[in-house]
Amino acid sequence: MYAEYQLSQYRSAELIRRAEHERLVRETLRSRRAARREAAERIAETDSHTGRPRRHRFLRTA
Repeated sequence: MYAEYQLSQYRSAELIRRAEHERLVRETLRSRRAARREAAERIAETDSHTGRPRRHRFLRTA
C-alpha cells in the first residue's frame, strides 16, 4: 500500500517537473520571437527612410 502511495507521489512530481519545463520552454520561445520581431521593426524603420521603394509598385511586362 505504501509503495503505491510513493509511486503516485513520484508520478505527480514528475508531471509537475514536465509542466514546469514546458512552461519555461514556451516562455523562452515567446521572448525570442518578441526580440526578433522588435529587431525586424527597427530594421524596417531604418530602411523606410532611404527614400527609395523596396519593390516596384507595378509589375513589369515581359
